[in-house]
This record gives sequence, C-alpha cells and structure tokens, in this order.
Amino acid sequence: MSRLNKVLTAFLLAAILCCAGLALAQQQQQQEDRFGPLKRFSQVLDLVETNYVKDVTRKDLIDGAIVGMLQQLDPHSTFLTKEDFKEMQVSTSGEFSGIGIEISVENGRITVISPIDDTPADKAGLRAGDVIVEIEGQTTQDMTLMDAVQRIRGPKGKPVSLTVVHKGSNKPEKLRIVREAIPIVSVKTTELEPGYLLVRITRFNENTTNELKEAVKNATKERPLLGLILDLRNNPGGLLDQAVSVSDFFLTKGRIVTIKGRRDEQRKDFDSKKDGAEPAVPVTVLINAGSASASEIVAGALQDNRRALLVGDKTFGKGSVQTVIPLSDGSGVKLTTALYYTPSGRSIQAEGIEPDFKVPLQEPDKEKDLFAQGHQVRERDLSRHLDNLSRKKKSAEGGDPKLKIKELMERDNQLKLALELLKYAPVASAGN
Repeated sequence: MSRLNKVLTAFLLAAILCCAGLALAQQQQQQEDRFGPLKRFSQVLDLVETNYVKDVTRKDLIDGAIVGMLQQLDPHSTFLTKEDFKEMQVSTSGEFSGIGIEISVENGRITVISPIDDTPADKAGLRAGDVIVEIEGQTTQDMTLMDAVQRIRGPKGKPVSLTVVHKGSNKPEKLRIVREAIPIVSVKTTELEPGYLLVRITRFNENTTNELKEAVKNATKERPLLGLILDLRNNPGGLLDQAVSVSDFFLTKGRIVTIKGRRDEQRKDFDSKKDGAEPAVPVTVLINAGSASASEIVAGALQDNRRALLVGDKTFGKGSVQTVIPLSDGSGVKLTTALYYTPSGRSIQAEGIEPDFKVPLQEPDKEKDLFAQGHQVRERDLSRHLDNLSRKKKSAEGGDPKLKIKELMERDNQLKLALELLKYAPVASAGN
C-alpha cells in the first residue's frame, strides 16, 4: 500500500470515527433533553413528599400531576379515575341519578352546555351559557370537570345546591335542585300537523339511531310523512358513530364528516350509503348555542349536502373528537385526538355553524300588559277569578293535544318558521 493510500485510509477512518462520535453525542443530548423534564418532575415529587406540611400519598400527587397535564391541553381532555371511567360509560347508556345537565369547562369556569329536556335542571331554568360558580357552597374556580360532575350527581331524591350566574346576567342565583333518575331517552316526536313530524333528539347515545328509525316508522303508520323537523337545540352531543348514522339516515349519497388527527394516516372519511330506508321528505333542522359536537356533525352534514335548511342560532362550536383510553388500573384518559370537518371542508372549532335562517328565540314576556298585547280581557284573566272545575279536570287529565301544539307553536317562533319552510319552501328530499 502506497504512502498516499495509507494517509487516505487513516483520514477516512478518522472521519468515520468523528461522525460516529458526533452522532453518539447528539443521541445522548437528545436523550438528556427527553429525560430532563422527567428528572425535574422527579425532583419536585421528592421535594413535596419530603417537605410538604401535610402527609400526601404518591398516588394523589401523580394523579394530580396527570390532571394538570391534561387540563392545560384543552377544555375537553381530562383524567378519569376509576369512578369517573365507570360514570363515563353510564352517560352513554342506561340511566344515572342527577339533575340532567351537560357541562364543560370554559375559561376556567364550569359552564352549562345544555340541560336535558324535562329534567330537574331544565325545570329549574338552567340554560346554555349559564355559569355554575358554586356547588354546595364550594367555589368551582379551578375545579375539574369530573369533580364538578361527581358533586352534582348523587342519590335520587337528595337535593344539590348550586349558585348560578345566568347568561346575560351579573347577579348570582342560588338554586336547590332535587336529583332524579335521569333516563337517557334520546328521541321524542310530536305530530305538529297531519303529515308534519317534529323529531327532538336530546343527545346521541348508543340507541339514538334505532330510536329515530322506530319513531319515524311509527309516525308513518297512520298517514304518509310530508315533512320532518329535526330539533337539535340544546343537544350537547354524544357518540360519533351515532352522529354519522343519524346523518346517514337522511342522506342517500355524499360525505358526512371527515376526521383528521395529527398524522395523515389518522384521517377517516365517513360517507353516506343509500339503503332505501331514508325518509323521502323535506327536512328542516333547528339549532342553537346549545347544539354541540355530534349535533354539529349532523347539522353540518345536512347543510353542506343541501339536504336540509338550518333554522335558529349559531351552534356551540365544538369541532374536536375525544377518545376515551382505558388504563391498566381501571382509570382512563379522555384525550382530544382529532378535529372534524364538515363535507365542504369547514372546521367549526370555536366557530360554530351558522343557520341558513338566523332567528333568535323570542322569549315570551309574561309581564306585558294584556291590553298592550292586543288581547281581549276575559274572566280568566282577572285575578281571583273562579275556576271552572270541569276545565281543571280536563287539564289534569292531560288536556287537548291540539291545544298543546298550538301553544307550542305560539311560543316557539323558530319552530313556527321551520314548519313554514317545510310547507312553502322545501329543499330537495332524499329521494331526489
């Protein structure tokens, strides 16, 4: 081997060793960078265990650290204890004991997303956007979502005290609400006029699509269906697969929703499939600020596919998907893993869905003077009037269904418009 070759060989070996050394040093640096925060966490954990004024278990410290880690990500990611995990499973099936309310953490405050229809919370006057500032006299400031849920739920028949600031008000109101067994019945129907059906979906649980199909089937036994109003107001959401299948029930073709995670391979497209069971009638959808998550998936799918007109107020704007991941000890993590996009590619995260006809709900003003309303004053309008006993008996027996529907239409201007659109400006039905 010539001297030149020996020099070149030595140079190449030195270069290779240098590169290997640099790579090893870089790898060690990356490992140090990765484990550095864990080392700092271990130091803090040791300091607290050794020096904190009270005894505290390592489990409590670790659980608290996990809660804090997830809580700072977004309002919907959270740690679930064993009890929380069981309660999460209950919330999508069966029934639970509580006041019937869906809550979230918004800007560090326990905020009402919506009450469930005909529950103690609904009857007590809680509405979307209300802030719960105290539960049983304890401030909710920095209280976790699951802690608030546990405190509000409890044995049937036992009251819970809440201090609430209603949306649009600065004055706290104290409420004492008696807990009840809250059955999770998600679909309710009312025939407004012959052939025109109001379908109210209160939430999306594991039985929602089957309940919807059964309700529509029963409604068509006596007469053909002419139009359907889908009421998603104050529906806080629920299961993604049910939102997809409910949308699919009204669609014969087209995209329903797209789910996108951090990586490209996490993308999932959900498309409708024609099965012949779709109701071939015009549809309008009622939405408001309490319509969230799964409700927004359905509203967005029907709007973008030009299957329905949306009436009401802008929706809540929760465009994220949470995955519940069980842990080995029976606890779990609810983690935001993706964002969803409507068929047109819209992300409604923190934006909401705008209705085609924006019509705020007109709250009835019970304090208005009877003459100012243009009413004729009758005997029953006078204070201390004598009651008609036969009329009271009829009312106690349930009253006239037609009268109830008339009263419903008179006090719900959004519903009234939705029905008029069905009758006089229908969009294309599923069969077209």
